[in-house]
Amino acid sequence: MTARKTLIALATAGSAALLLGALGFQYLGSLAPCKMCIWQRFPHGAAILIGVLAFVFPGIRPLPLLGALAAATTAGIGIFHAGVEKGLWEGPSTCTSGSISGLSPEELLDQIMNAPVVRCDEIAWEMLGLSMAGWNALLSAGLVLLWLAAWRLR
Repeated sequence: MTARKTLIALATAGSAALLLGALGFQYLGSLAPCKMCIWQRFPHGAAILIGVLAFVFPGIRPLPLLGALAAATTAGIGIFHAGVEKGLWEGPSTCTSGSISGLSPEELLDQIMNAPVVRCDEIAWEMLGLSMAGWNALLSAGLVLLWLAAWRLR
């Protein structure tokens, strides 16, 4: 495997690991995600898709740049979310989980009465002084560097 493909594989695996970690905290650790937690997941999904495309179509040179953009996007959201958690700035006022589309008024009321409110400004888990959002930002910044290194190895 070339150095370029190795870097792309590492960056792709990094996004997959962070996404699986988030899902593990949600489904195995019973930590329901807030709105900004969900936002941080989408760029990882995009980075995984970009990594797969980079392996299938190695001649498409800008794919690592798109991977870097996806990783930078989730890192940026993570920084913003960590700032909200630390009270450095205000987050979205609608930071709760759940979907209400297609529900009858009775179902909507039942969901409202029984749904836990997941706030974006509360730290659900932290390690070494960093919340999950902070770890996502830090590790995703490292993924940006991997993607950019792969891009430079044209």
